[in-house]
Amino acid sequence: MERKKGVASRRGVRGADALPTPPDLRPSRRVKTMSATYRVCVVVPVATEAYNERILAALAPVIPPDVAVEIRAIATGTTSIECRADWLFNGPAVMSLAQTLEQEGFDGLWLTDFDMCGVEAAREIIDIPIIGGFPPSAFTALALSQRFSIITILESTLAMQRQHVLTYGQSESFASIRAIDCPVDQLGNLEVVVAKTLNAALKAISEDGAQSILLGCTGFVDVAARVSVMIEETLGVYIPVIDPNQAGFSFLVSLVRQRLRPSRATYAKMPLPQPGGPG
Repeated sequence: MERKKGVASRRGVRGADALPTPPDLRPSRRVKTMSATYRVCVVVPVATEAYNERILAALAPVIPPDVAVEIRAIATGTTSIECRADWLFNGPAVMSLAQTLEQEGFDGLWLTDFDMCGVEAAREIIDIPIIGGFPPSAFTALALSQRFSIITILESTLAMQRQHVLTYGQSESFASIRAIDCPVDQLGNLEVVVAKTLNAALKAISEDGAQSILLGCTGFVDVAARVSVMIEETLGVYIPVIDPNQAGFSFLVSLVRQRLRPSRATYAKMPLPQPGGPG
């Protein structure tokens, strides 16, 4: 299916307790707002709301009762991230939305993208933590094993995701990366996705020496636990399969509780770039 550049709906959030929604933002969905100590926003770096419900369903088991969660998609951009061009094109909208969410008083942002679209740049602009998918997934895998493999969606993402391994200095712990040839908009076909992921994971374990598995797209919803059980049934050994939404969101909440944010020695504070302006 061809990806299309989209423009968000202008509708705001309904209800007396709703925050004002700037005209360039999509409406948000709220979860667990009672007596919350912290506010976290799930940032969807694609210009569609089609995946919001599935992402919230993936996060539901790990949302603490004292954390209020909203979800927002960017206003303009491609409707999936399946290559570097999508990643680069959607980045500016992520930066702009991140700044707005900080101004609205959120304590942290979970960017629901394994490839961390716009995260590095947003860290120069905002003073709250923003986390993307790869680092917390890899850190979780290495807390539980010594070698991990990534099971991802398409061949077009392989080189980009290998670069994440190099960037975070994890080459010695990296076993392999395998694609299941499934675009983002087809990841809802759960039975097919689980079967393909299981097949790739078994090969990564038996042929590449993987001791844990990272799912290389946040669209892999309700897949990790199923595949882990099937691997144990097949091989007779437990292999952790990391859900990037759950690992990333949980890591973000931990940073928020500790009042930690990206280092200014790494990310110099900069204003949001404006068209034709400085920077």
